Amino acid sequence: MLIQPANPPADGSQVDGTAIRSGSFWPELDPVAARAAMRLDGTVTAERLRGALIEAIASVNGQLADWRRAQQTAGYASLAEVPTEEIDGTSILVQRWQRAVLCDATATLTERYRSFDSTSAGTKKADELDTTVDDLRRDSRWAISDITGLQRTTIELI
Repeated sequence: MLIQPANPPADGSQVDGTAIRSGSFWPELDPVAARAAMRLDGTVTAERLRGALIEAIASVNGQLADWRRAQQTAGYASLAEVPTEEIDGTSILVQRWQRAVLCDATATLTERYRSFDSTSAGTKKADELDTTVDDLRRDSRWAISDITGLQRTTIELI
């Protein structure tokens, strides 16, 4: 649910709404902080950002479902409680979960927004974004692998 104030901000900035919650195990995700981390401009509406973040959370959480159940069985009620190192006061696992979600959401948004310009220059830019999208999806998969402790694997077909 997106909550908008009665009067939009005078500076024209967008309001991204409340934090996105995903059950008791996973951390909340602040769309405003996500927008800043993803370096999105005003072309991505609050509604589209929220939708992309929700889909990314669902995807990442789905890939980590078995791992989450194992952690809960071991007695950890939340991702932040799973023993690991902290960097900058935050669990590495929480940081990696956020990275997986943000990379996946950014890839989705990049795929959707690259099709606006159908000129020759727009087509060239879209081709350049293919690499960016692939890199973002890879980074998301790697973050998930790092959470589960599985080795990262890159396979190239020749």
